[in-house]
Amino acid sequence: MPAETMGQRWDVLEALKNSPKGKITFDPHWSDRGEHIMAGCKEDISLSSHSAMILARLSSSPLQKSFCMGSSSGDSSPGLSEETPASVSSIGSVPDINAKHNTLSATLSLKKAVSDVAKDEDPEADVSEVSSPALPHAISLLSPKDMETAGGIIKAKEECREKAKVALRKRQEMQEKQLAAVASAESEQLKRFEEFMELKQRQECQVIMDMMDRETKESIGRQEKLKEEQRHRMKILNLRLREAEQQRLREAELERQRQAEGRERLRNLNTIQEEILQLNQLLEPSTQSNSSLPPASLSSYSTRGNQLCSQVSEVVRKTAEGEFPSMEDMTVAERALHEMRALIRVIQEEVAKVQEKKKRDQEEEEGRRKQAELQAQQEAQKKAEQSAKEKAQRKGLQNSAEDSTLKWFKELRDSAAQCTQSFEQLNSPKDTQTKKLKLELQKAATIPVSQIASNSGSQLQEIFDKIDKLLSGRPVVSGGRSVSTSQHPQGLDFVCYKLAEKFVKQGEEEVASHHEAAFPIAVVASGVWELHPRVGDLILAHLHKKCPYAVPHYPPMKEGTPVEEYQRILGYRVDDSGVEGQDSFLKRMSGMIRLYAAMIQLRWPYGSKQGSVPHGLNHGWRWLAQMLNMEPLADITATLLFDFLEVCGNALMKQYQSQFWKLILLLKEEYFPRIEAVTSSGQMGSVIRLKQFLETSLQSRQISPPKGQLTSTFWRS
Repeated sequence: MPAETMGQRWDVLEALKNSPKGKITFDPHWSDRGEHIMAGCKEDISLSSHSAMILARLSSSPLQKSFCMGSSSGDSSPGLSEETPASVSSIGSVPDINAKHNTLSATLSLKKAVSDVAKDEDPEADVSEVSSPALPHAISLLSPKDMETAGGIIKAKEECREKAKVALRKRQEMQEKQLAAVASAESEQLKRFEEFMELKQRQECQVIMDMMDRETKESIGRQEKLKEEQRHRMKILNLRLREAEQQRLREAELERQRQAEGRERLRNLNTIQEEILQLNQLLEPSTQSNSSLPPASLSSYSTRGNQLCSQVSEVVRKTAEGEFPSMEDMTVAERALHEMRALIRVIQEEVAKVQEKKKRDQEEEEGRRKQAELQAQQEAQKKAEQSAKEKAQRKGLQNSAEDSTLKWFKELRDSAAQCTQSFEQLNSPKDTQTKKLKLELQKAATIPVSQIASNSGSQLQEIFDKIDKLLSGRPVVSGGRSVSTSQHPQGLDFVCYKLAEKFVKQGEEEVASHHEAAFPIAVVASGVWELHPRVGDLILAHLHKKCPYAVPHYPPMKEGTPVEEYQRILGYRVDDSGVEGQDSFLKRMSGMIRLYAAMIQLRWPYGSKQGSVPHGLNHGWRWLAQMLNMEPLADITATLLFDFLEVCGNALMKQYQSQFWKLILLLKEEYFPRIEAVTSSGQMGSVIRLKQFLETSLQSRQISPPKGQLTSTFWRS
C-alpha cells in the first residue's frame, strides 16, 4: 500500500480519535448495571461489523478482477441491473460510464465478500440480509479510498472490541476469582457461623444443664431444708415432750420435796416441842433451888415458859389431823423456842452474875494472898540476885559455855559428822551416773534456797513446797529434769546436809550484805525445820561450826594447835593469801547471828499450829543469858549483842516483858562496862552502836520491830 494512502489513513484515524466519538469514556461498571458496552455512544452512521474483513479481502484482490469475475459469473443483483441503464442513460460521457462501471464492480465484489464473510461466520444466515437496501446507498456515497478508510476504522473498532472482549474476559475471570474468593470466604463464614451456632447450641445446652443442675440442687436443698425443718419440728416436739416430762418430774419432785419438807418440818416441830418442854423443866422452881435467884423471878419465868409450851402444843394439835405444819406454824414454834432460850439465857446470866460476884470476891481474897506471897518472893529474888552479883564481882565471869551447852554443841557436831559419813559413797562417786545424780540432787537442794527473796508470799510458798517435796522423797524438776532422793539410798542424807549448809551460807553471804533478807530465809528454814527436824539439827551444826559464838562458845586454844587452824576454829577464813580482815569477819558473823535471831522468833504460817516451835525464843533467852555470863571479847561481843537484840529484841520483850528489861538493865549497867574495858579505841564503833541502842530502849521502855519483818499483807501477795 502506498505511503500516501497509509498517511491518509492515519490522518483519518487521528481525526476520528479527536472527534466527539473518539472521546467517548469507557465505563468499567456497565456490566454491573446491566447496560450495553456502547450504550453511551450515539450512532448516527455506522458500518457493518464485517467491514474490516470485507476491507481485508478487497485489499487482497483488485477491484477490476473482482468486477470481471462478477460479470462473467452473471451473478448480479436485480437491483443493480435495473439501476445501471438508468445511470448510464443519465450520464452522457464514456469516462463517467467507466467510473460507474468500476463502482458497480466494487459494489458487486463487496457484496460477494460480505456474503462470504457472513457464510463463514454463520452458514445459516441469509445472504440476502447482508445486501440490505442501505448498502447501495453507502457504496454510492463512499469512494474506494473512503471505503478503505472506513474499513480501517471498522478494523480498529474490531480490535478495540477484541481488546474490550479480552479485558471483559479478564474482568470476568477476575470477578469469577473474586466470586470464588467471596464464595470461599462465605463458605468459611458459613462454617464459622455453623460452628458459632453449634457453640451457641452447646452453650444453651450447658445453660439448660446448669439450670437443670441448679434446679436439681435447689430441689435437693429444698428437700434438705424440708428435712431440716422436719427435724427441727421433731426436735422442738421432742423438747416439748421432754419439757413436759421434766415438768411432770419437777412437779413430782416438788411434791416429794413438799412432802419431805413437810415431814422435816413435822420432825423439827416435834424437836422444838421436845426442846421447849425440856427447857421449861429448867424453869421449874424445883430445878433452880441452888441458883440463889429470888422466888418471884423464878415464878414469872416459869409462867412465861408454860405459855410458850402452850403455843407450841397448839401448833402440834393442828398437825394431828394428818396435815403438815406450814411455814407460819414453824415460825410461831421457832419464835417460841427462841423466846424460851432467851428466858433460859437470862436466868443463866443472872445466875452467872451471882456466881461471878462470888468468884470475884474469892479472887480478890486470893489476889491479896498471892500479892503477899509475890512480895515475899521478890524480896528473896532480890537478895539472891544481890548475892549473885556480889559473887560474880568476887569471882568474875565464865570464860566458856556451861557444860550442858557444850554437851549440846558436841552432840550436834557428832550428828553432822555421822551424816557426812552416811553419804560418803554418794559424795565421792566413782561412776559417771552417780556423779551426775549427785550434781542434780545438789542443785535441787541449793537452787531453791538461792531463790528466796522478799518479793511475795506465794513465791516463798512455792519454794517451800519444792524443798518439802524433795525431802519427802517425791520427784521435783530441776534444770529441766526430774530428780528424787529415792534414786539413791544415801540421797536423803546428802540433800539434808547440803540444804542445811546452804541455809547457813545464805546467812553468811546474803544476810551479811542485806540485813532484811534474814526474815524470808529464816521463815522458810523454820518451816523446813518443823517438818524435817533433822535438817534443823544440821543447820545448827553448820552454824556452830562457822560461827561458834552462836552457841555461844569461845573455843580455847589447845597446845600444839597451829595459829591458822585455831583461827579457823574461831570462824575466820584462812586461805593461801592469809587470814581475812576483821571487818569481813565481823560482817559474816553478824549475818549468821541475824539469821539465827530471825529463825528462833519466826514460824512457817502454813504449818501445824498445834505443836511447839522446834527452836523458839527460849533458846534466844538462853543465848543472851549465857553471853552475859561469859567474859566479853573485844569487838565481837558488842557486835553480836547489837545484831541479836536489833533482830530479836522486840520478840523477847513481848515474850518475857519485865524479866527482859531486867536483863537489859543488867547488860547496860554491869556488863557494858566490861565490854568497854576490853575494847581498844580503834574498835569503838560497835560499842557505841550497842550503847545507843541500850540507852534508847531503856529510856522509851520499847524496842522497835526490826526492818524487813514479814507482815500479814506480805503473805496475801
